[in-house]
Amino acid sequence: MAALDSLSLFTGLGLSEHKARETLKNTALSAQLREAATQAQQTLGCTIDKATGTLLYGLASRLRDPRRLSFLVSYIANRKIHTETQLSAALEYVRSHPLDPINTMVFEQECGVGVVVTPEQIEEAVEAAINRHRPQLLVERYRFNMGLLMGEARAALKWADGKMIKHEVDMQVLHLLGPKTETDLEKKPKVAKARPEETDRRTAKDVVENGETVVQTLSLMEQLRGEALKFHKPGENYKTPGYVTTPHTMDLLKQHLEITGGQVRTRFPPEPNGILHIGHAKAINFNFGYAKANNGICFLRFDDTNPEKEEAKFFTAICDMVAWLGYIPYKVTYASNYFDQLYAWAEELIRRGQAYVCHQRGEELKGHNPLPSPWRDRPTEESLLLFEAMRKGKFAEGEATLRMKLVMEDGKMDPVAYRVKYTPHHRTGDTWCIYPTYDYTHCLCDSIEHITHSLCTKEFQARRSSYFWLCNALDVYCPVQWEYGRLNLHYAVVSKRKILQLVAAGAVRDWDDPRLFTLTALRRRGFPPEAINNFCARVGVTVAQTTMEPHLLEACVRDVLNDTAPRAMAVLEPLQVVITNFPAAKSLDIQVPNFPADETKGFHQIPFGPIVFIERTDFKEEPEPGYKRLAWGQPVGLRHTGYIIELQHVVKGPSGCVESLEVTCRRADAGEKPKAFIHWVSQPLTCEIRLYERLFQHKNPEDPAEVPGGFLSDLNPASLQVVEAALVDCSVALAKPFDKFQFERLGYFSVDPDSRQGQLVFNRTVTLKEDPGKV
Repeated sequence: MAALDSLSLFTGLGLSEHKARETLKNTALSAQLREAATQAQQTLGCTIDKATGTLLYGLASRLRDPRRLSFLVSYIANRKIHTETQLSAALEYVRSHPLDPINTMVFEQECGVGVVVTPEQIEEAVEAAINRHRPQLLVERYRFNMGLLMGEARAALKWADGKMIKHEVDMQVLHLLGPKTETDLEKKPKVAKARPEETDRRTAKDVVENGETVVQTLSLMEQLRGEALKFHKPGENYKTPGYVTTPHTMDLLKQHLEITGGQVRTRFPPEPNGILHIGHAKAINFNFGYAKANNGICFLRFDDTNPEKEEAKFFTAICDMVAWLGYIPYKVTYASNYFDQLYAWAEELIRRGQAYVCHQRGEELKGHNPLPSPWRDRPTEESLLLFEAMRKGKFAEGEATLRMKLVMEDGKMDPVAYRVKYTPHHRTGDTWCIYPTYDYTHCLCDSIEHITHSLCTKEFQARRSSYFWLCNALDVYCPVQWEYGRLNLHYAVVSKRKILQLVAAGAVRDWDDPRLFTLTALRRRGFPPEAINNFCARVGVTVAQTTMEPHLLEACVRDVLNDTAPRAMAVLEPLQVVITNFPAAKSLDIQVPNFPADETKGFHQIPFGPIVFIERTDFKEEPEPGYKRLAWGQPVGLRHTGYIIELQHVVKGPSGCVESLEVTCRRADAGEKPKAFIHWVSQPLTCEIRLYERLFQHKNPEDPAEVPGGFLSDLNPASLQVVEAALVDCSVALAKPFDKFQFERLGYFSVDPDSRQGQLVFNRTVTLKEDPGKV
C-alpha cells in the first residue's frame, strides 16, 4: 500500500509512471523525494504543479546533505526558487558550506532570490545576441547553432527562465528568417573538430557504434560514399568493372534476387587460428556496418579449412569480440558446413575439364613462373578416381593435390583447390583427410550464402580472377569482390606468428596482454568498444593501406571515457598527512559527484578523516619556481571537501626521508583561494595499479631498416610499471572486472580480471591528456 501511495505521490509531481517506478527502486532517493513532496504540499496547501515537482525531483536526486532538505524545499514551495538555474546555485551554496549555519541574506543573493527578469529584458538580450551573429545567421539560416544565441542571452541574464529565453529566440529568428523551407529541412551532417595531424589525411568520416549508425562527422555509409557509391546494387553484379559474365549470368542473378529479395548480404570471414586485432575491427565495422546501413544482413563465417592451426578457444574469442564491438551476426556459419557440397563441386570441376590431380611437391609450386604440371592434361576419369583415392586416405600428405586450371593476376598458375591433411578437424573429426584451400572455398561459400558484396582487404585483389573464374566454371551465382586497404598501427605488431614469439620470449603474458593491439588486449586494458568503432570510422575505408598513430586511437578512447567513466580518487605514491585541527570528532562523509560536469548522474560517498594520503609529488620542501602544490607558506585545497590545508610540520625518518606531514585546515571560503586543489584519500583501499607504455621503441619495429635486430630487439623496457601498494578511495570497493573509472588528475583506469576479493588490480587505460612527447 505504501508503495502505491508513493507511486501516486510521484506521478502527481509530474513524473511518468515508468520514472516513478524507477525512483521507487532507489530507497534513498525515494525517501528524500517523499519527504520533499510531503513538506511542499503542507506549505502550499494544494496539489503540486509540474514545474514545482520537477524542481523537487532535481533537489532530491542531487542534494548530498539531507539536513538541508527542509530549508531548500521551503524556498521551492514558496516560489522563491523557481528555475533550474536557481536550484543549481542553491545546491552549490549548501555544498560549499557543509558545516556552517546558512546566512539567508548571502544565500538569497547567491541564488537570485527576488530577482525579477522582465520580458523586455529578455527581448533585448536575445535581440543583441542575434545582431552579433546576424550575417552568419542569414547565411546558415536554421542550420545555425541556436544554442549559441540562447547561451549568450542567458549569460547576460543569469536568473532568467530558460524556457522564456528559448521562446524569445524562436520568435525573433522566425521573424528574421521566415518559415523553414525545404532546404532548411534537409539534414546537415555534423562536422567534428579535426586534429591538426588528421586534417590533411582524411575527409571527415565516422562511425557505427553498437550496431547503430552514429554521426560525428559523417556516418559510416557516408564515409563510404567515395568507394561505396561505385558498389553495385544487389542483382546488378554485371555492372561492376571486371565482372565476368556467361550465358547463365542473368538467370543466376534472377534466381539470386528471388532468394534474397534484393537484400544486401555481407560476411565477416575470420580464420579461427588466432585472436582478432585492431585491423579486424575495421573489417568488422565495414562488413556489419555496410549491411546495417543498407537494411541488410551480415554472416559471421569461420574459414575453418586448416585443422592444424585451429583451436576452439579462437572460435569463442572471435564471437565474443564481434559481440563486444556491438554487432550481432545474422547467422554464424562455418566453411566446414559446406564440405560435402564443396567436394561435389570439385568433382564437377574435374568433369568439366577445369581441374586435375597433380603430384608435384609443394616446393615445386613455389616461386615465380613455375613450370606447368606434367599432369595438367591427364584424363578426366583418371583425375576423378585419384581425387576419390585422396579422400579415402590412399595418398600421404604432399603426394597429391587437386589443382584448378587458371592463371591468377600475380602470375600464379593452377592454384591448389584441395590438399591431403591427416589432422582431425574440430567439427568434422576424422570424416575428412582432404581439405579445401581458401582460393577454392571462399568464393563458393559466398555463393552458397548469396553474399552480395564480398568485402576483403587489398592483398586479396590477386585472387579476384580466381574468385570470378571458379563461380563461372561451375555455373553458380557469382558475388562481387571489393577490396579495401588494411588498417595498421605504428609501434605495434599484429601478426599471429610474431605475437606467439612475444609470448614465448616473455615480453608479454598472453594474447590479451594490455600492451598488444589484439581486441582482447584492448578490452582488458579498458578501451571501450565504442571508441574502437569511432576510430575505425575516422580512419575511413579507402583502397590505400593506412598506418595510424596509436595516440589517435587513444584520443577516441578519452572522448568516450570522459562521458562514461565515473570519477574516483587514487594515490600512487602515498604520503601521509595528519590534520591536527580536524573540524569534527569523527570522520565526515563527503559526497563526490560521479561526473562533476553533470551532477544528475549521481554521487558517491567517501570518508574524510584527520588522516589523509596525498601524492608524494604534491609536496615539496623546496619547490622550484612555478610549483603550485603544497609547500611551506603555500596551502592547497583538498578536492571536494571545501577545506584548505596548510603545512605546519614535516616528519622525517632516520634517513632524512619525509614520512608524514602535519597540517592545519580551514574553510575554503574563509580566506584567500589557494593556487591548487589536490586529490587525496582517507581510510583507503590498497590495490595494485599497472601503468602501460608502448611495447616498442620505434614506429616500425618490423622494418629492418629501422630496427636491424628485429622486432624482439626493439622492446621498451619501461612498457609496464607495477605499483603494488597504491591507495584508492573506498567508493570502488565493489568494482568488477572491466569497470572503468577516471582517477582524478591521474588518468582513466579499468579493473583487471586478475582482481580478487579485497585486492583490486587496475590497468591504466590512457592518461588524461595525450603525452606531448609522443609523436
